[in-house]
Amino acid sequence: MSLRGTRDEGENYQLFRLIGQLDAFSEPVFRKVMNKYIEEGSPNIVLDLSQIDFVDSSGLGALVQLAKKVQGVPGTFQIVANPRVTQTVRLVRLEQFLSLRNSLEEALGHIPGK
Repeated sequence: MSLRGTRDEGENYQLFRLIGQLDAFSEPVFRKVMNKYIEEGSPNIVLDLSQIDFVDSSGLGALVQLAKKVQGVPGTFQIVANPRVTQTVRLVRLEQFLSLRNSLEEALGHIPGK
């Protein structure tokens, strides 16, 4: 299964809901699309990865680069994770840097001015 997703805009944030696999195959398009939306929309980004089946090192690299880009805007970058994604991120000790959240409600509660 490849990566699919939707994008919703809130008052001062963008929410991306992704389904599938964030891997070496899907990463180039994912990065290109996300960079476009970060440049054109609100810098407060929430990625809902609760429906992601698999993240590999390419996917993790893309998440790190996007988090750095958002911090430079400045904005916020948060990830709603499922146990599989959380385990992968914790293996490389990036759970705080990537602002992992347990639910969409928790992530939305951390958006400035909301």
